[in-house]
Amino acid sequence: TFVPVGLSGPRAVADTDGPYLLYSGDKLRIFVYGQPNLSRVYTVDHDGWITVPLIGAVKARGITTFDLEHSIKRKLGSQYVKDPHVTVDMQQNRPFFILGEVRNGGQYPYVSGMTVKTAVAIAGGFSERAEEGRVEITRRVNGVIERLEVPDDYVVKPGDTLKVYERFF
Repeated sequence: TFVPVGLSGPRAVADTDGPYLLYSGDKLRIFVYGQPNLSRVYTVDHDGWITVPLIGAVKARGITTFDLEHSIKRKLGSQYVKDPHVTVDMQQNRPFFILGEVRNGGQYPYVSGMTVKTAVAIAGGFSERAEEGRVEITRRVNGVIERLEVPDDYVVKPGDTLKVYERFF
C-alpha cells in the first residue's frame, strides 16, 4: 500500500508547486533579437544541456526559462553580441505516460495544468475493468523516483507516468 505524501486537499491548481524547472526532453524556443542564426528551437538533451552556436553548451536542467534567458544573455554579451536581447519560451514540455486500465495507453504531449482526470480523458477514458479511484503516479523528484497513489484531481507534471489499476471482483 502506498501512502500519499502531502495530499492534504485537492491539487487541481498547481500554484503552490513553484516555477516550472526545465528537464531533459523539453523543447525551448529561443529568440535572440537581431541574430537569426541563434534564434531557433532547442531541445534539452539527456544530460540537461542545450548547445547554442557561438557559446556552446548551456546548462538548462533544473532551472527556469527566466534563469536560462539570463545565462544565455550573459554568455553572449561577454564576447559575441553587444547588449543581447534574449527570450526563452516553452515550445513543448516533455510528454507524460499513462498505462494500465485506460482505453489508449501510451505517451502523450503534456498539457499545462492537467490533472489525473484530464490525463485519463486524453487516453480515451477508463477501460471497463478500471478501478476508477485508484491511480498511481511515478515521478522523478531531485533524482529520486517517487510513487504516490493520488486522487483524480491531483496535478500531473511533464514526465510523469500514470498507472490506472484494474479492479478485482
